[in-house]
Amino acid sequence: MFAVIVKVQIKPEHREEFIEAMLADGRGSVEKESDCLLFNIVEDHSDPNKLHLYEVYTSEKAFEVHKETPHFITWLESTQDWLAAPLDISTGSHLFPSDSVWQKQQ
Repeated sequence: MFAVIVKVQIKPEHREEFIEAMLADGRGSVEKESDCLLFNIVEDHSDPNKLHLYEVYTSEKAFEVHKETPHFITWLESTQDWLAAPLDISTGSHLFPSDSVWQKQQ
């Protein structure tokens, strides 16, 4: 599995609208992309304007496809001016659990 971990810092004055757009992208990813197995959005306890995204795809290619979907492009275009800092993106491969245990998020 291919994992994507993103740290997002939001401008406080755009927090609510950013979260709405983020939820739309997350839902679109899980509902419309068969190879997106998980899309978690976590609010940081120490800073409500910081989000952590944890996404799991069946492959790196599936993540590349994700970046071309209408819901992602809409999110990217509508939120770019609402970011307080550039996205901090890390990717990796799962060591545990094994690929055989993954199921699609409902």
